[in-house]
Amino acid sequence: MGDPRGFLKVRTRQELAERPVAERIKDWLDVHAESGLQPWTTEQAARCMDCGTPFCMTGCPLGNIIPEFNDLVRQEKWEDAYNRLSTTNNFPEVTGRICPALCEQACVLGIHQPPTMIKNDECTIIDQAWDLDYVKPLPPQRLTDQTVAVVGSGPAGLACAQQLTRAGHTVVVYERDDAIGGLMRYGIPNFKLDKRLLDRRVKQMEAEGTRFRTGVEIGKDISWDDLRSRYDAVVVAIGSTVPRDMKIPGRELQGIHFAMEFLPDATRRVYGVKPVHDITAKDKHVVIIGGGDTGSDCLGTSIRQGAKDVTVLQIMPKEPSSRPDNQPWPTFARLYQKTSSMEEGGTYVYSTDSVNFVGSEEEQAKVHVENSTATEGFVADENGHVTGLKVVDVAPGENGPFTRQPGTERILPADLVLISVGFLHPDTTTLVDQLPVELDGRGNVARNDKFATSQDGVFVAGDAGRGQSLVVWAISEGRSCAAAVDEYLTGNTELPAPIVASQRPMALPRTR
Repeated sequence: MGDPRGFLKVRTRQELAERPVAERIKDWLDVHAESGLQPWTTEQAARCMDCGTPFCMTGCPLGNIIPEFNDLVRQEKWEDAYNRLSTTNNFPEVTGRICPALCEQACVLGIHQPPTMIKNDECTIIDQAWDLDYVKPLPPQRLTDQTVAVVGSGPAGLACAQQLTRAGHTVVVYERDDAIGGLMRYGIPNFKLDKRLLDRRVKQMEAEGTRFRTGVEIGKDISWDDLRSRYDAVVVAIGSTVPRDMKIPGRELQGIHFAMEFLPDATRRVYGVKPVHDITAKDKHVVIIGGGDTGSDCLGTSIRQGAKDVTVLQIMPKEPSSRPDNQPWPTFARLYQKTSSMEEGGTYVYSTDSVNFVGSEEEQAKVHVENSTATEGFVADENGHVTGLKVVDVAPGENGPFTRQPGTERILPADLVLISVGFLHPDTTTLVDQLPVELDGRGNVARNDKFATSQDGVFVAGDAGRGQSLVVWAISEGRSCAAAVDEYLTGNTELPAPIVASQRPMALPRTR
């Protein structure tokens, strides 16, 4: 701790400047006008109090040694900072950009001042490390005779694969999409996470010895049981991809899509890849159901595609601007915070529930349901196209979470509706048929604390076992799962295991 009074001298928090809205909505580049080292970076890092008990580290599932790398940033010791950070985090360029910063919510300074800029320090460290050529491939000194298949190339799968490759095992990553990255590649818009950041990591991993197979769907192109027979261990890292649906009248209308049908196509177009669903918001009234991170991503994407207008519906009330009593420090508090997409346009409507989808008057007349006040006597025909969404205000109820408020019903115009209300569980249809594994009560792949499933030699990491969560938890699970696999194959391990499978955060924000 170079300056014990640093947090007293610098009381304000400096954020990266963003490009003007009128400029950035015309392209798919990073929304920020600044990146990397800034004139204020070191003085911001000096605000770290180097607490005797660094609660910031309890908020981080990776176990990042935050006070140490903060101080190394203050001293501009970039190689040392990179070495410290990379011992706990495989992909800080990702978490430094899209993590909700659980660590900052747990920062002791945050009790009475804006917290230390941990997330920005992390991003600056890795950006400097790449610019100064400190990031090198780390191939193993020797190879074992053990082989591992990792199914899924999201953050959990890639972290697990990199750790196991560095331990000397021969690792092959299977990805059903045309490019590596999973959620990071096609679930997060390019203006939030430039895909070139992923490409250079893949090149590093290839140089270390990890092998990648894209366009291969396990369960279809190769059966799960065949895969298990080919490898000494298999890691299931397929994410939580079955979306939660909106089972309300009119759902069968055309023009209603899940967010993860819409967002990947937008990224594919940016990189010249043929869209799968060919959905666009251009010249449409867009309604997004769900106000979390994914809903925000849909908003920014719709604006860039040229939507007429965008409305984002959130059934929850607007978050408070300060920490509520039932979310005390150092837990993650759900506070109102504008995202970059929210600053670009669109309308957020809170405490609002969806009643039914609406088609054209001609389509509404085709099917009539008597005595149905909830839907105004309408169920759409299966060949119609959505033209609106009937909504109603809600308030906290005595007998349930929400009570609809009579007299508040209205219809929002909608040519495109995007459902962004989360995910239920992984798609395990072929897995349980071909390589039966036990599932938990939520439909996730069941595992013990060492990430082992009910099938010998089969492990699970990330959202496929945990359920829908954050990228930082996925990386942490991938690292821990790698240690468990290494121990299974060799009888012991020196790989770090930051968490056990049953470990839960102090509190989770709304997840993507």
